[in-house]
Amino acid sequence: MPNTEQLEHSMPVAAVKLLTDKSALPLAEKVNSHLVDFRKNLNNSVKNDPAFHGYMEDNYLMEVDCPRFGTGEGKAILDDSVRGKDIFILIDVCNHSITYSMNGFQNHMSPDDHYQDLKRIISAINGKAHRINVIMPFLYEGRQHKRNGRESLDCAYAIKELMDMGVSNFITFDAHDPRVQNSVPIKGFDNFTPPYQFIRALLRMEKSLIIDKEHTIVISPDEGALDRAVYFANVLGVDTGMFYKRRDYSTIVGGKNPIVAHEFLGDNIDGKDVIVIDDIISSGGSMIDTAKQLKKMNAKRVFVCCTFGLFTDGLAAFDDAYEKCYFDRIVTTNLCYQPPELRDKPYYIEADMSKFIASIIDFMNHDASMANIYTPTDKIHQILSKYNNREMNALDM
Repeated sequence: MPNTEQLEHSMPVAAVKLLTDKSALPLAEKVNSHLVDFRKNLNNSVKNDPAFHGYMEDNYLMEVDCPRFGTGEGKAILDDSVRGKDIFILIDVCNHSITYSMNGFQNHMSPDDHYQDLKRIISAINGKAHRINVIMPFLYEGRQHKRNGRESLDCAYAIKELMDMGVSNFITFDAHDPRVQNSVPIKGFDNFTPPYQFIRALLRMEKSLIIDKEHTIVISPDEGALDRAVYFANVLGVDTGMFYKRRDYSTIVGGKNPIVAHEFLGDNIDGKDVIVIDDIISSGGSMIDTAKQLKKMNAKRVFVCCTFGLFTDGLAAFDDAYEKCYFDRIVTTNLCYQPPELRDKPYYIEADMSKFIASIIDFMNHDASMANIYTPTDKIHQILSKYNNREMNALDM
């Protein structure tokens, strides 16, 4: 946890309470465990001060029940008081595994359903909390962040709606376009990225990587992910490249223009390990095609790092691509729902973000600077140095 000395000399805004519904419960339980450990080990004088009752607890987590009526309408029920608390609501809008009954039919919850439940939770708080902070790892409607022609502007409107309901800070991860925060210019909007967790997870599983310009290159699968790839490559001290998606703009299939071809822009990758970094795997067709082309260009190994692994068309295509040696590993975070079968795949690596989220909550609760959390460059350099020196215990940092 970075710069804990900041927390040792600062006061909390209010007692913390972490709220979640079923959508993010497994992740919230891990976050809660880390938060309990942080507070117990932190040398802060206020934790023994009666005026700061609730600073150090054995549990900060409260699960919110969001039942449904037979018509499909819902409500949120809080099991405990949240009066005067610094509330952090964690919700996963991509968890399609949760179902509810409506008119005798079982329906899987969509992002729209989860978003409505989030508003119900805020409504149930009823203005009694000291502050409300929303942690939404996958930004709701983040792919509809701008308007072209006669389209809705869903993402910007949703963020503004939450702020109008009393939310003070909005925390998300790897937003498709963080400029959507311009819809609430005087409100708190934080967008975090997981490069440190990517490299830590990858190095823990792959013991034979050589991270230098001669052996490794970082690739962006399209122009939208170039900023991520450039930062990642600069921190690792390697070169970067990019694929340009050539689309057929005369046709619309499934709401988007189909990709005609992927054109590579960059240095020679012959015999190099390639790290492909992006924000999201949706259906995965584009990522598989990128990996296939990299192997045709004689890449040694292909490692795919994506913040959100949605796999909307299932895993069969990835199983087939893995059998054909198009890629070697896929690293995704646990910020969104992971199908149970995904964890059993030989190519899958999970980058655990629970400790990172707990750090964000702790720093925000103390109103402390989050500069080191935003840019973990020093931590990446440290773990790379120890990895190159084969000090494997460093990977447990």
